[in-house]
Parts: sequence; C-alpha cells; structure tokens
Amino acid sequence: MTMSQPKRALITGITGQDGSYLAELLLDKGYEVHGIIRRTSTFNTDRIDHIYVDPHKEGARLFLHYGDLNDGTMLRRILEQVKPQEVYNLGAQSHVRVSFDSPEYTVDTVAMGALRLLEAIRDYQQRTSEEVRFYQAGSSEMYGKVQHVPQSEETPFYPRSPYSCAKVYAHWQTINYRESYDMFATNGILFNHESPRRGETFVTRKITRAIARIIAQQQEKLYLGNLDAKRDWGYAKDYVKAMWLMLQQDKPDDFVIATGEAHSIREFLQVAFEYVNLDWHDYVEFDERYLRPAEVDLLIGDPTKAKKALGWQPEISFDGLVKLMVDSDLAAMGQKPIGKAEGVPDIATIRRQMIGSMA
Repeated sequence: MTMSQPKRALITGITGQDGSYLAELLLDKGYEVHGIIRRTSTFNTDRIDHIYVDPHKEGARLFLHYGDLNDGTMLRRILEQVKPQEVYNLGAQSHVRVSFDSPEYTVDTVAMGALRLLEAIRDYQQRTSEEVRFYQAGSSEMYGKVQHVPQSEETPFYPRSPYSCAKVYAHWQTINYRESYDMFATNGILFNHESPRRGETFVTRKITRAIARIIAQQQEKLYLGNLDAKRDWGYAKDYVKAMWLMLQQDKPDDFVIATGEAHSIREFLQVAFEYVNLDWHDYVEFDERYLRPAEVDLLIGDPTKAKKALGWQPEISFDGLVKLMVDSDLAAMGQKPIGKAEGVPDIATIRRQMIGSMA
C-alpha cells in the first residue's frame, strides 16, 4: 500500500445496524470500504443506501461482495480480491430469543463463521506476508448468569443461550489465533447498543416503533416478555468508534465497551412513553412467548480499560438514546418528532387533533 492508496477494510454484516455505522465512520476517515452481503431475491441494503455510490463511478469507495459466513471458500476469495488491512466480523444471527428456535444455524454462523474467517485470514497472511487486523464482535450475553457486577474483561463467562455460547466460542478462537499465530486479533465485548437502525424485532426498537404506530392509530397494544431484565444500553454510533480504535492500537487486546449503567425494560418503557405523554401501562401486555428458556437478568459493563487504553467515552445518555429512537420512529410514521424544533406541539396534542378531525 502506497501513501496515495487508502486503507482497505472488510466488514461482514455491513447491512446491519453496527455495520452501517462503521461503514460511515471508515468512509469519513478516508478508507476504501468493502462489505459482505448475502445474496437474496430482494435488496436488504436500506441502512447503507445513503452512502452507496455506483462502483463504476470515479471516486467510489464503498464496494459490496456476495458471500456468507457459512461459506469458507467464498470468504477466501473475497480476501484475495479485496486485500484488506482490517477485517471487522459483525455478521451473525444476533437475536438471542431466535437462537433458541434456530440453534444450529445460529452456531454455524456465529461460531463457525468466525473460525472460517480467522482461518482464511491466517492462510492469506502466511502466503502474502501482509498483516490483516481482525476485530471479533463479542457480546455481553456471553456473561449470562450474573457472577460479578459490573462485568469486566476478567469476569468469567456463563452463557445462557445458543447465541451466547457461540459468541464465547468465537471469542476464545480469536484469542487462540492471536496467541498461536501471532495475529492481530482483538475482541470487543460490546454491551447492548441501540439506535434508530436497530432491527424491529429487538425489544428497544419494538417499543419505539410501537409508540409511533399507536400514535398513528395503526396499533393498539404492545406485547412484551420479561420487563424486569436489566441491560447496559448505549448508542451504536458511539460503539463503532471503539471497534475502530481497537484496531489502531500497537498490540491486540480485548475490551469491554459499555456505559456502566443498567436500566430495566420497564424503565425504557417509562422514558419512551412519557416522552410522548402516554402511560405505558395502558398499552403494554405480557406474552410468555417472548420469555427465554434461560433468562439473563442483569448485564452491566465496566468500561474502565477501554476508557484508559483507547480514550473512548460514550457520548449519549440513556434518556437521550431512548428519545432519539422515539423521534426517529415518529418521523418514519409521518409524525413530528418531539425534539426536532422548538414550538412543535407535543404528541398528545397532535393525537387529540387527529381524533377531533375524524369525529
């Protein structure tokens, strides 16, 4: 790579929440960004459409490649073609509850997918003598059953789902390749991180989207499972900065990325519904189908190491994150976001006006 050539990064899961924010960040830093997407009969690139430029155009720096973490041969071909300096493995079947229903697929994608990618990188490096820095997306779900609060890099894992078991496997394989083959391979143990781009089946987005639909009179009730589970929730856009910082260090290491605060789903409901002047008790119903066979009651991270070594800090509060997500879903439903402009009537007033106009 010459001085005139940009760094090249390869992202699995580029069309997901984290992948889209990371792609934006890397493009802003002058990278040439390559992403792996699965071939389907429909396009699933909504989260990156705003940064995509036709690769035939001069100056394009975002390129997409068809591939799958279940296909090691394709991963090797993409590495040979892209020749990246950095690889971020964000691809996964990442819904914890769904992993109980689809354990084999989850484990093959999450655990074996990481191993296939590590092995492809090892082989590429041995043949080319070019260093590839590898980031593995870990999860706070690996801690599972609470043994120590808060959870740090030294806290033992106790996974309680097929998803988290697979993530633990990927975590230790990353360490194994780092120590066995002297690879620059690092784990980011990210606690829950949300955004307006969060998938609609995840509880936080399920709540904020339901609020917008309730106000638009397209939904009457919201059905949820365990409201007492507590999570350390941060903003995904903040967390992808930490991913990048990990690969800029002199030596590879593992880092917990978290806010250090825990809030229950009940608290999330409270903040979200109060923001639009509604009482969540009037709209939320319990559905046991959303309970996990093995529950994880409390996750709260200790980001001390990341703050000291990486200089990383979360920049948005829990309340700010909730309101940001509510505003985004309101806008998506044609409603005026609460925090957009001064003088905008609150949602309760807008709703009364809508009902009055229909009478």
